[in-house]
Amino acid sequence: MRNQQKEKMHPHKFTLWVAIGSLIMMFAGLTSAFIVKSNQANWKPVTLPTVFWVSTAVMLLSSLTIQLALRSFKDREMNKYRLFIGLTVLFGAAFIVFQWMGFQQLWAQQITFKGSGGGQFLYVIFGLHILHVAGGLIALAVIFLKGYFGKTKNYSAVPVEVAATYWHFVDALWIYLLIFFLILGKN
Repeated sequence: MRNQQKEKMHPHKFTLWVAIGSLIMMFAGLTSAFIVKSNQANWKPVTLPTVFWVSTAVMLLSSLTIQLALRSFKDREMNKYRLFIGLTVLFGAAFIVFQWMGFQQLWAQQITFKGSGGGQFLYVIFGLHILHVAGGLIALAVIFLKGYFGKTKNYSAVPVEVAATYWHFVDALWIYLLIFFLILGKN
C-alpha cells in the first residue's frame, strides 16, 4: 500500500501537466493558423527586433536560477534558495520589459494590427506568452515571499517543483516561438 502511494503524482503536479497540455494545444493552434494565413497573397513578413535575443538570454538565465533555487530548497539551503528565487523573479520581470521594448520597436517600424501579416500574429502569440510569464512571476513572487516571511517551516518541495516545471515550460515555449518566427516569420 505504501509503495502505491509513493508512485502517485501530487494533485498540484497533475493539474500543472493538464494546464501545460492545454497551453501546448493553444499555441500549436495559433502557430498553425499563422502557417495557414501566411499563404495569403497580401501577407507581410516580419523581422524580429534584436532585443528579442536579449530577452531570450534573460529567460535562459532565469531557467538556470529557478533550477538552482529548487536544488537549494531541497538541500534546505534557504539563503541560497532566496537568492536564486529572487534572481528568477528579477530575470522574469526583465524578460517582460525586453518583450515590451521589442513590441515598441515593431510598432515604430509600422508593424501594427492593421493589414495582413506576421505582425498581428506576433503580437497575439508573444502577448499571450507574456501573460503566462506574468502568471508565473506571480507564483514565483508568492513562493519568494513565503521563503522570507513564511510562519511555518514547511519543507515540502512541491510548490517549488511546480513553479520550476512551469517556468521551464514557459522558457521552452519561448524558444519554440522564437525559432518559429525566425524560420516562418520571414516568408
